[in-house]
Amino acid sequence: MAGPGDAASAALDELSLNFTYWVPGAGNGSLSGAWYRRNQIHLLGVLLAILGNLIISISLNIQKYSHLQLAQQEHPRPYFKSVLWWGGILLMAVGETGNFAAYGFAPITLIAPLGCMSVTGSAIISVTFLKENLRASDLLGTTLAFAGTYLLVNFAPNITQAISARTVQYYFVGWQFLIYVILEILIFCILLYCYKRKEMKHIVILLTLVALLASLTVISVKAVSGMITFSMTDKMQLTYPIFYIMFIIMIASCVFQVKFLNQATKLYSTTTVVPVNHIFFTTSAIIAGIIFYQEFLGAAFLTVFIYLFGCFLSFLGVFLVTRNRAKEHLQQSYIDFGNIPGKQMLDKIQPDSNSLSYGTLPDGSDSTKSQSGEKKEV
Repeated sequence: MAGPGDAASAALDELSLNFTYWVPGAGNGSLSGAWYRRNQIHLLGVLLAILGNLIISISLNIQKYSHLQLAQQEHPRPYFKSVLWWGGILLMAVGETGNFAAYGFAPITLIAPLGCMSVTGSAIISVTFLKENLRASDLLGTTLAFAGTYLLVNFAPNITQAISARTVQYYFVGWQFLIYVILEILIFCILLYCYKRKEMKHIVILLTLVALLASLTVISVKAVSGMITFSMTDKMQLTYPIFYIMFIIMIASCVFQVKFLNQATKLYSTTTVVPVNHIFFTTSAIIAGIIFYQEFLGAAFLTVFIYLFGCFLSFLGVFLVTRNRAKEHLQQSYIDFGNIPGKQMLDKIQPDSNSLSYGTLPDGSDSTKSQSGEKKEV
């Protein structure tokens, strides 16, 4: 009968077979045939992630366009009754599915930073689709993001790892991950106490809570996606309890992550939340990949340095694209009474489509005062 030691040694043997490291040699250039053959599986994951993020960018612009159309109608209907809005939601689901599948083919440290493609892609698409202004900072930010993506694809940890249930179980009870989870829970509880009890709602606190949850999300997403991929290409893995444990962690962390992110978007502008959340999320995902899946194991210092420089370029690109991006305001008609002798200056009276009355005054009152101080009905 096999004991615990035999099970552990079997898991280690499987891990040693699952890992393939990059070995320096002739023909290792980024465009060489040897490089392409060695990275085919990773390039599939990169392609899925880039396409997924671009589809998400299109879906966000379609949803925004549907909101603008509905707001310009005389009797606007709820957005969830718009076919165009549901089309955007469907595209977003397709894009997120692509991102989910990408984690099954490539390391977390390669897929997570590619989220910058969604931000920069949305800026480019909005110029043609929503007729927004194209700024010099948009072009510079997009260029930097593309340059960072190129470095990330070429210098991300070149490790091919088959994610089986045994592999996930081995990592799940490893001392590195246990220490990481304990520290993460402590930090999360402290920040949650500050947020709930002390009412400290700084953007750093909210988005750090999101990032801590995101680290569990990417770990579980890669585990679930990897085990599904392994089941399709090799041996069925969906009968192991660890698959369902990771699936529950994935769903729960996503739900609470969205909750705190919504709080951040309510309190702060999108132009502030988007770049900060991208930086925090990517950093948290990279740390999770390094600790749980040991993706930087055996990597050279120069490779790590250029990889981090690529991350910095993508962060800077996202910041430049979202910096000082003014909110689009709908053109609303108004009535300007101008200067009325003997009357208080009223500025503009805005038509109110949600009220039975024709318009509302700037101060919300329904009456004006004459110069004599007598109150007269409008």
